[in-house]
Amino acid sequence: MATLHVELLMPDRSLWSGEAGMVIAKTIDGDIGIMPGHSPVFGILSPGSLVRIREVPGDDSPGDAVRAAVRDGFLSVTNDRVSILTSTGQIAADVDVPAARSDLDSATNAAGAAAAVEESVDVRYARALLRAADQQA
Repeated sequence: MATLHVELLMPDRSLWSGEAGMVIAKTIDGDIGIMPGHSPVFGILSPGSLVRIREVPGDDSPGDAVRAAVRDGFLSVTNDRVSILTSTGQIAADVDVPAARSDLDSATNAAGAAAAVEESVDVRYARALLRAADQQA
């Protein structure tokens, strides 16, 4: 069965690397789902978004193998390899929910009236952290 080799990387370390059946990410052009055999593509990740790395079909535990919040970055697909490069990111299991809620409150307060027009990257990233941890944002 064909799989994807996926790497989720920050400049100073690897957040996750492994085999997957599908990757779902949000780019500035919209959501993208990548499965084995996908044509080469390069995309810019939407600021403060969630990346979902799905299990290989047929595994005992179907669903997301990894959920990660990314502040910003790029996605590259070629030859069943998916590289996700982000300046800052966190895997769901590593999210400190109380700290993420505090960051969201601080970012929302700092944005003030401008938040009514468009959310800042800080607000989006704090919301993505909470969504990665399966929390209401």
